[in-house]
Amino acid sequence: MHFKRLVRAIAFLSISVTVLGFSPTSSDNRQLAPLKKATTATPSLLSVEYFEDGPVDGEPVILVHGFPYSIDAFASVAPALVSQGYRVIIPSLRGYGGTRFLHQDTPRSAEQAALGYDLIALMDALKIDQAICAGYDWGSVVVNVAAALWPERCTRMVAANSYLIQNRSTAWIPTDPNAEATRWYYYAFLTPRGAAGLAERPKDWTRTLWEKNSVGWNFTEDYLDLTTRALLNPDFVDITVNFYRNRLLYAPGDPAFAELANKLDSQPPITVPSVTLDPEDSVVLAPANATASAKFFKGPRCHYRLPNVGENIPYQAPEIFVNAVLQVSKLSGANVTCSPIS
Repeated sequence: MHFKRLVRAIAFLSISVTVLGFSPTSSDNRQLAPLKKATTATPSLLSVEYFEDGPVDGEPVILVHGFPYSIDAFASVAPALVSQGYRVIIPSLRGYGGTRFLHQDTPRSAEQAALGYDLIALMDALKIDQAICAGYDWGSVVVNVAAALWPERCTRMVAANSYLIQNRSTAWIPTDPNAEATRWYYYAFLTPRGAAGLAERPKDWTRTLWEKNSVGWNFTEDYLDLTTRALLNPDFVDITVNFYRNRLLYAPGDPAFAELANKLDSQPPITVPSVTLDPEDSVVLAPANATASAKFFKGPRCHYRLPNVGENIPYQAPEIFVNAVLQVSKLSGANVTCSPIS
């Protein structure tokens, strides 16, 4: 059953591009606009809504948001990267914003293989051969998958929480009870009650998740309202619950992605130059040092722990996210020098 929501028309306001004002409050009333559409030739066949700015011949950077967030998390990051000559592309994930499935009978899958392939398919649609791929939360899963399986396409990576590709055989291995408690919503979304609650009260769920997942984040009501509009997509609830049900083996994946899903079970390493970020005020995934995930990285890598930053890094600390992209664009060789980024 699909939980259908009435999608309200959204008037997108234009913004002025500036490299000034990295403070989080500067993004509160800013929507990334104008937005474009691209049809991707994936098994899912999506019409992807995305923001694009910067010179067409600039080095492409694809920025990927998380849950429950929107492309507007990058409202301060995008103009700063454009000012450095990058071509910036920010897609709404399946189930968010104006991104739509083109066929009613397509499985509403949010498995890691599908999300990662969506990024590569968007690059194909936009005729982009190679790009820097950067994301947080769900976006980290996306860029991890793209960099691991298509290193010739996603040639450099910035990712929060380092490596989030899942081996499904470990899905039912219990962890520390305190860690399990922070993931309460994973388990709520396994139930019809959790799905119905998200469909009925997406703004309240978003508020609660932001308050619990990012310690001390004083977001504004304006930013909450702005983000909630992107969650009124008719597939948002189905995509959300499938993401968590699939990762916990309570929902099957889309058969069209079975081969990719099997490859990901081996947890292939990231071989491209990478900058990884662990926000210390994000409670769901505990911050760690680089050694904790070192086995998953076989290329040049810089890793940073970010004090006083929560889950939504590009919104809460846009200057750090920008600097991470700038650093990874220059990262190469065996002798890596990791400069401060904050």
